[in-house]
Amino acid sequence: MNFEHFYTANPDFPNRYISPEKLFSYLQTHLSDYIKEIGRSFLDKPIYKLSVGTGKISILAWSQMHGNESNATHAMLDLLKSLDNSQDVKNELFSKISLDFIFMLNPDGSEIWTRLTASEIDLNRDFHNEASKEIKFLKNLATSKKYDYALNLHEQRTIFTTDGIHPATLSFLAPSENIERTVTDNRKKCMAVIAYVYNQLKELIPNQIGRYSDEFYPTSTGDNFIKSGMPTILFEGGHFVDDYSRKETRKYYTISLYYALKAISELNSDTTGWEAYEEIPENQETHYDVVYRNVKLNTEHKCILDIAVQYKEVFEEGKDEISFIPFVVEAGDVKKRKGWLEIDCTGKRYISDTKYPKLEAEVDFKIED
Repeated sequence: MNFEHFYTANPDFPNRYISPEKLFSYLQTHLSDYIKEIGRSFLDKPIYKLSVGTGKISILAWSQMHGNESNATHAMLDLLKSLDNSQDVKNELFSKISLDFIFMLNPDGSEIWTRLTASEIDLNRDFHNEASKEIKFLKNLATSKKYDYALNLHEQRTIFTTDGIHPATLSFLAPSENIERTVTDNRKKCMAVIAYVYNQLKELIPNQIGRYSDEFYPTSTGDNFIKSGMPTILFEGGHFVDDYSRKETRKYYTISLYYALKAISELNSDTTGWEAYEEIPENQETHYDVVYRNVKLNTEHKCILDIAVQYKEVFEEGKDEISFIPFVVEAGDVKKRKGWLEIDCTGKRYISDTKYPKLEAEVDFKIED
């Protein structure tokens, strides 16, 4: 059974940006029997937990710990919509698992499309300090009962590829429990699930599934949860060529979420097949969004260089979608990186009020024939 055939994007959320108020309204209108408020954010926004399934295998998952990473919220909304296309598949899955899903753990950051909370805290580095309200809600829920697995759902930047050519559209990690990166039984449980997902999706998006570095981060959520004994799997949604709105990523994120839940329901803490995890290529930092090649600057001496540009994602109040603002991130010899878009400027004019492109500044130049 190929879950891609059942995939349906939730039409109520067509954009990458999700308004917290719109999400709250949708949950209350369509899923009121399954949701419970578990706390309030720094700016007093509700944080909801969705509970579905009657199975014995308990799973905890959460989305938008970083406010500017909406794909996991989309994936859960799309998964529920897609499962409505096949009641048999839905009933079989939820008869084996019980899923507690926290929608939008960081609603304040989600509203203004920023990684941090309103109190400027990175929730994924606040495990021990507990300087934020929001991390306490997650930790309290995690200790409220024995969860067999946890899914730590994120997104990654466009800079990553699997092989220097193909984008890392999806990446996964069985996080380390210590600096030595020991392959423990809990890590093997995670690896087995990831290997299952990889085998299901590698034909759908060939060469576009990567593996994150398993360097141990002492303050991060996933590393500490698995260290405490709860197998925790990191998801990262990334770039898909010519898809900055991440609609394709959203689709495959949803499919991977389904197969992860299915794998968990079938493996039931078994580690069979975990070795295939090591076949997944590690992410590489190889790309910028745009690279202008062979740019001849308007200087008194001959100066030809490359200019690398990254899009900064910005939410402007009153709009329904985020904007992509190009910023200069490197100028000079950019031969070690590629661009998802490469523009050869040989024989073309560099038009700007300044002689040199300014690093970390918004693009203020044009290239004309």
